[in-house]
Amino acid sequence: MDSNEREPAEGALPQAVRAPGIAGLSAPYRVLAALVLAALAVGACLHLGLVFLHVAPANTVSRQHARLVDGWVYPEFEQNWKLFAPNPLQQNIAVEVRAQVRTAGGELVTRDWRDLSAEDGAAIRHSLLPSHTEQNELRRAWDFFTGSHDEDNKADGERGELSEEYLKRIAVARLAADRRDGERPDGERIVRIQLRSATRSVAAPAWSEEKTDTQTYYRELPWWTV
Repeated sequence: MDSNEREPAEGALPQAVRAPGIAGLSAPYRVLAALVLAALAVGACLHLGLVFLHVAPANTVSRQHARLVDGWVYPEFEQNWKLFAPNPLQQNIAVEVRAQVRTAGGELVTRDWRDLSAEDGAAIRHSLLPSHTEQNELRRAWDFFTGSHDEDNKADGERGELSEEYLKRIAVARLAADRRDGERPDGERIVRIQLRSATRSVAAPAWSEEKTDTQTYYRELPWWTV
């Protein structure tokens, strides 16, 4: 046997074999990976703790840190128990938006109403793994708004103002990202937006004698400057 082709000593591992996972990294990368995992674990624990205080019955800790809990939970992580409500919703509520835009020539133009809820529904339909954002973001934002405003659309404190900013942010993001219709030339700028809801009761089944008003009712919000 050639001296260059010696068999490895008993119990020794070939140089190509390395420990799997983090253990196979060099020392600096192992430290970095450990710090990242620790930060993620701490963040997850803090998030779960704050959400728990939000949904748990009022207690000394939740009352003492109410501002911190609400600031973290609202609006993205709001929790509710509507899944178990004894009277589930019997209405279809669509959220629509329109914009006033300033064209490249300086003209102020009001666009037609655009059904954001219908767009989310189309993206969900026939999808095996629909996006959580498409299913809940707009719906929860509208619930957040209506739950923190009166019938005259006046905000009920800080939560109401926060809900307005959240709803406006979603609408502007949708309008700014969509250039598919080809009707927005370069240089066009969104000046103001207006949202409204279109509410229509679900018709009673054919075998029922119940009479249902299926007319669509609109609730228009004031114009918001972008």
